[in-house]
Amino acid sequence: MQPLLSLKNVKKSFGDVQAIEYVNLNIYKNSVIGLVGGNGAGKTTLLRLMSGVYRPTEGSVNLENNRPVTEMRSVLGVVPESTGLYSKLTAWENIRYHSRLHGIDDQLAWNRTYRFAKLLDIDGSLHRYTEGFSRGMKQKTALLRALAHGPQILLLDEPTGGLDVTSARTVRKLVMKLKDEGGTVVYSTHHLAEAQQVCDRIIIVHNGIIQADGTPDELLELTQTSTLEEAYVSLTKETARPRMEETEKPSKISAIWRRLFTPSSSLEVNEDE
Repeated sequence: MQPLLSLKNVKKSFGDVQAIEYVNLNIYKNSVIGLVGGNGAGKTTLLRLMSGVYRPTEGSVNLENNRPVTEMRSVLGVVPESTGLYSKLTAWENIRYHSRLHGIDDQLAWNRTYRFAKLLDIDGSLHRYTEGFSRGMKQKTALLRALAHGPQILLLDEPTGGLDVTSARTVRKLVMKLKDEGGTVVYSTHHLAEAQQVCDRIIIVHNGIIQADGTPDELLELTQTSTLEEAYVSLTKETARPRMEETEKPSKISAIWRRLFTPSSSLEVNEDE
Protein backbone atom coordinates (compact mmCIF):
# COMPACT_ATOMS: atom_id res chain seq x y z
CA MET A 1 0.00 0.00 0.00
CA GLN A 2 1.36 3.41 -0.96
CA PRO A 3 1.52 5.90 1.92
CA LEU A 4 -0.26 9.24 1.73
CA LEU A 5 2.65 10.97 3.45
CA SER A 6 6.25 9.84 3.92
CA LEU A 7 9.15 11.20 5.95
CA LYS A 8 12.47 9.74 4.84
CA ASN A 9 15.63 10.22 6.91
CA VAL A 10 14.28 13.54 8.16
CA LYS A 11 16.41 15.61 10.45
CA LYS A 12 15.60 19.10 11.71
CA SER A 13 18.05 21.39 13.46
CA PHE A 14 17.82 24.92 14.80
CA GLY A 15 21.37 26.17 14.88
CA ASP A 16 23.27 23.78 17.14
CA VAL A 17 20.09 22.25 18.54
CA GLN A 18 18.89 19.05 16.90
CA ALA A 19 15.10 18.97 17.24
CA ILE A 20 14.38 15.85 15.17
CA GLU A 21 16.81 13.00 14.55
CA TYR A 22 16.53 11.04 11.30
CA VAL A 23 12.85 10.13 11.33
CA ASN A 24 11.43 7.58 8.90
CA LEU A 25 7.66 7.52 8.96
CA ASN A 26 4.80 6.52 6.66
CA ILE A 27 1.20 7.73 7.08
CA TYR A 28 -1.46 5.58 5.42
CA LYS A 29 -5.04 6.25 4.37
CA ASN A 30 -7.99 5.66 6.72
CA SER A 31 -6.16 5.80 10.02
CA VAL A 32 -5.79 7.95 13.12
CA ILE A 33 -2.16 8.22 14.15
CA GLY A 34 -1.30 9.54 17.57
CA LEU A 35 1.90 11.53 18.12
CA VAL A 36 2.47 11.13 21.84
CA GLY A 37 5.15 12.85 23.87
CA GLY A 38 5.81 15.46 26.52
CA ASN A 39 6.64 19.12 26.09
CA GLY A 40 9.76 19.51 23.98
CA ALA A 41 9.54 15.97 22.61
CA GLY A 42 9.38 17.17 19.00
CA LYS A 43 5.69 16.61 18.20
CA THR A 44 4.98 20.12 16.94
CA THR A 45 8.21 20.17 14.93
CA LEU A 46 7.17 16.91 13.26
CA LEU A 47 3.73 18.33 12.42
CA ARG A 48 5.30 21.45 10.93
CA LEU A 49 7.58 19.30 8.82
CA MET A 50 4.57 17.26 7.65
CA SER A 51 2.68 20.41 6.71
CA GLY A 52 5.60 22.02 4.88
CA VAL A 53 5.91 24.93 7.30
CA TYR A 54 9.42 23.70 8.08
CA ARG A 55 11.83 22.31 5.52
CA PRO A 56 13.95 19.45 6.83
CA THR A 57 17.62 20.07 7.43
CA GLU A 58 18.17 16.67 5.86
CA GLY A 59 15.85 14.13 4.26
CA SER A 60 12.51 14.59 2.50
CA VAL A 61 8.80 14.94 3.24
CA ASN A 62 6.65 13.75 0.34
CA LEU A 63 3.05 12.99 -0.46
CA GLU A 64 1.83 10.27 -2.84
CA ASN A 65 3.93 9.70 -5.95
CA ASN A 66 6.89 11.45 -4.29
CA ARG A 67 5.38 14.92 -4.58
CA PRO A 68 7.04 17.37 -2.16
CA VAL A 69 4.59 18.42 0.52
CA THR A 70 5.56 22.06 -0.07
CA GLU A 71 3.94 21.83 -3.51
CA MET A 72 0.71 20.12 -2.43
CA ARG A 73 -0.52 21.84 0.72
CA SER A 74 -4.10 21.81 -0.59
CA VAL A 75 -4.41 18.14 0.41
CA LEU A 76 -3.65 19.01 4.03
CA GLY A 77 -5.88 20.41 6.74
CA VAL A 78 -4.03 21.86 9.72
CA VAL A 79 -5.22 22.91 13.17
CA PRO A 80 -2.27 24.57 14.96
CA GLU A 81 -2.06 24.82 18.74
CA SER A 82 -3.06 28.49 18.48
CA THR A 83 -6.31 28.91 16.55
CA GLY A 84 -5.33 32.30 15.06
CA LEU A 85 -8.89 33.41 14.33
CA TYR A 86 -9.75 36.95 13.27
CA SER A 87 -11.93 38.15 16.14
CA LYS A 88 -13.73 40.83 14.09
CA LEU A 89 -14.94 38.20 11.62
CA THR A 90 -17.68 35.64 12.16
CA ALA A 91 -16.86 31.96 12.36
CA TRP A 92 -18.10 31.45 8.80
CA GLU A 93 -16.15 34.45 7.50
CA ASN A 94 -12.96 32.99 9.00
CA ILE A 95 -13.70 29.66 7.36
CA ARG A 96 -14.72 31.15 4.01
CA TYR A 97 -11.56 33.27 3.84
CA HIS A 98 -9.44 30.16 4.34
CA SER A 99 -11.39 28.05 1.81
CA ARG A 100 -11.13 30.80 -0.82
CA LEU A 101 -7.34 30.69 -0.44
CA HIS A 102 -7.64 27.07 -1.55
CA GLY A 103 -9.86 28.03 -4.48
CA ILE A 104 -12.98 26.36 -3.06
CA ASP A 105 -16.42 27.58 -4.14
CA ASP A 106 -18.31 29.27 -1.30
CA GLN A 107 -21.33 26.99 -1.60
CA LEU A 108 -19.21 23.86 -1.47
CA ALA A 109 -17.28 25.22 1.52
CA TRP A 110 -20.54 26.12 3.25
CA ASN A 111 -22.02 22.67 2.70
CA ARG A 112 -18.96 21.01 4.20
CA THR A 113 -18.79 23.50 7.04
CA TYR A 114 -22.44 23.18 8.01
CA ARG A 115 -22.33 19.37 7.96
CA PHE A 116 -19.40 19.20 10.37
CA ALA A 117 -20.68 22.16 12.41
CA LYS A 118 -23.77 20.13 13.26
CA LEU A 119 -21.57 17.29 14.50
CA LEU A 120 -19.65 19.77 16.66
CA ASP A 121 -22.86 21.44 17.85
CA ILE A 122 -21.72 24.84 16.60
CA ASP A 123 -24.05 25.24 13.61
CA GLY A 124 -26.08 27.90 15.41
CA SER A 125 -23.00 30.07 15.96
CA LEU A 126 -21.48 30.20 12.47
CA HIS A 127 -22.62 33.78 11.93
CA ARG A 128 -21.44 35.03 15.32
CA TYR A 129 -18.24 37.04 15.70
CA THR A 130 -15.45 34.91 17.17
CA GLU A 131 -14.40 37.69 19.53
CA GLY A 132 -16.73 36.40 22.24
CA PHE A 133 -16.11 32.71 21.63
CA SER A 134 -14.93 30.42 24.39
CA ARG A 135 -11.76 28.39 23.96
CA GLY A 136 -13.84 25.39 22.91
CA MET A 137 -15.80 27.36 20.31
CA LYS A 138 -12.60 28.75 18.83
CA GLN A 139 -11.08 25.28 18.62
CA LYS A 140 -14.17 23.94 16.87
CA THR A 141 -14.09 26.84 14.40
CA ALA A 142 -10.43 26.11 13.66
CA LEU A 143 -11.37 22.49 12.98
CA LEU A 144 -14.10 23.56 10.56
CA ARG A 145 -11.67 25.91 8.84
CA ALA A 146 -9.24 23.03 8.32
CA LEU A 147 -11.95 20.77 6.88
CA ALA A 148 -13.74 23.22 4.56
CA HIS A 149 -11.50 22.55 1.53
CA GLY A 150 -11.82 18.75 1.80
CA PRO A 151 -8.27 17.73 2.78
CA GLN A 152 -6.97 14.17 2.48
CA ILE A 153 -4.95 14.43 5.69
CA LEU A 154 -5.86 16.36 8.85
CA LEU A 155 -2.99 17.41 11.14
CA LEU A 156 -4.05 18.30 14.69
CA ASP A 157 -1.70 19.85 17.24
CA GLU A 158 -3.08 19.25 20.76
CA PRO A 159 -6.69 19.61 19.52
CA THR A 160 -8.26 19.21 22.97
CA GLY A 161 -5.72 21.23 24.93
CA GLY A 162 -7.50 23.51 27.40
CA LEU A 163 -10.98 22.28 26.45
CA ASP A 164 -13.66 21.23 28.89
CA VAL A 165 -14.71 17.59 29.05
CA THR A 166 -17.74 18.01 26.79
CA SER A 167 -15.90 19.96 24.08
CA ALA A 168 -12.95 17.53 24.13
CA ARG A 169 -15.32 14.59 23.75
CA THR A 170 -17.04 16.29 20.79
CA VAL A 171 -13.71 16.82 19.05
CA ARG A 172 -12.77 13.16 19.56
CA LYS A 173 -16.13 12.05 18.15
CA LEU A 174 -15.51 14.13 15.02
CA VAL A 175 -12.08 12.54 14.56
CA MET A 176 -13.62 9.07 14.77
CA LYS A 177 -16.31 10.12 12.29
CA LEU A 178 -13.64 11.25 9.82
CA LYS A 179 -11.87 7.92 10.14
CA ASP A 180 -15.14 6.02 9.59
CA GLU A 181 -15.55 7.96 6.34
CA GLY A 182 -12.08 7.01 5.11
CA GLY A 183 -10.20 10.05 6.39
CA THR A 184 -6.66 10.21 7.75
CA VAL A 185 -5.76 12.11 10.91
CA VAL A 186 -2.45 12.76 12.66
CA TYR A 187 -3.34 13.56 16.26
CA SER A 188 -0.70 15.14 18.50
CA THR A 189 -1.34 14.83 22.22
CA HIS A 190 0.42 14.25 25.53
CA HIS A 191 -2.63 12.47 26.98
CA LEU A 192 -2.17 8.71 26.75
CA ALA A 193 -5.79 7.92 27.64
CA GLU A 194 -6.98 10.20 24.84
CA ALA A 195 -4.60 8.63 22.35
CA GLN A 196 -5.86 5.18 23.30
CA GLN A 197 -9.46 6.27 22.72
CA VAL A 198 -9.08 7.69 19.22
CA CYS A 199 -5.86 6.32 17.69
CA ASP A 200 -5.35 2.96 16.03
CA ARG A 201 -1.60 3.59 15.84
CA ILE A 202 0.56 5.41 18.37
CA ILE A 203 3.97 6.94 17.74
CA ILE A 204 5.89 7.80 20.91
CA VAL A 205 8.28 10.72 20.42
CA HIS A 206 10.91 11.57 23.03
CA ASN A 207 13.77 14.04 22.70
CA GLY A 208 13.34 14.22 18.94
CA ILE A 209 13.49 10.46 18.44
CA ILE A 210 10.71 8.01 17.63
CA GLN A 211 10.97 5.54 20.49
CA ALA A 212 8.12 3.28 19.38
CA ASP A 213 5.50 2.97 16.64
CA GLY A 214 2.60 0.53 16.75
CA THR A 215 -0.90 -0.27 17.92
CA PRO A 216 -1.64 0.05 21.65
CA ASP A 217 -1.49 -3.75 21.99
CA GLU A 218 1.85 -3.90 20.19
CA LEU A 219 3.33 -1.27 22.51
CA LEU A 220 2.15 -3.22 25.57
CA GLU A 221 3.71 -6.40 24.19
CA LEU A 222 6.94 -4.60 23.30
CA THR A 223 7.37 -3.28 26.84
CA GLN A 224 5.76 -6.22 28.67
CA THR A 225 3.49 -3.82 30.53
CA SER A 226 -0.24 -3.76 31.23
CA THR A 227 -1.07 -0.09 30.58
CA LEU A 228 -0.03 2.51 28.02
CA GLU A 229 1.20 4.74 30.83
CA GLU A 230 3.61 2.03 31.97
CA ALA A 231 4.64 1.42 28.36
CA TYR A 232 5.33 5.13 27.84
CA VAL A 233 7.42 5.38 31.02
CA SER A 234 9.38 2.30 30.01
CA LEU A 235 10.15 3.76 26.58
CA THR A 236 11.06 7.28 27.75
CA LYS A 237 13.36 6.67 30.69
CA GLU A 238 15.87 9.20 29.41
CA THR A 239 15.41 12.62 31.01
CA ALA A 240 13.27 14.88 28.85
CA ARG A 241 15.05 17.88 27.39
CA PRO A 242 13.69 21.37 28.09
CA ARG A 243 11.28 22.85 25.60
CA MET A 244 13.29 24.52 22.84
CA GLU A 245 12.92 28.01 21.51
CA GLU A 246 12.87 28.02 17.72
CA THR A 247 15.63 30.23 16.31
CA GLU A 248 15.26 29.45 12.63
CA LYS A 249 14.78 32.46 10.40
CA PRO A 250 11.31 32.06 8.84
CA SER A 251 11.23 31.07 5.18
CA LYS A 252 8.87 32.86 2.78
CA ILE A 253 6.40 29.98 3.08
CA SER A 254 6.65 30.02 6.87
CA ALA A 255 6.06 33.77 6.91
CA ILE A 256 2.93 33.34 4.79
CA TRP A 257 1.73 30.56 7.09
CA ARG A 258 2.17 32.72 10.16
CA ARG A 259 0.25 35.56 8.51
CA LEU A 260 -2.59 33.20 7.71
CA PHE A 261 -2.88 31.79 11.20
CA THR A 262 -1.80 34.73 13.34
CA PRO A 263 -4.42 37.46 13.82
CA SER A 264 -3.45 40.84 12.45
CA SER A 265 -2.31 43.38 15.00
CA SER A 266 -4.83 45.78 13.51
CA LEU A 267 -7.61 43.45 14.62
CA GLU A 268 -8.07 43.34 18.34
CA VAL A 269 -7.77 39.72 19.31
CA ASN A 270 -8.71 38.28 22.63
CA GLU A 271 -7.64 34.62 22.87
CA ASP A 272 -9.41 33.03 25.80
CA GLU A 273 -7.22 30.62 27.73
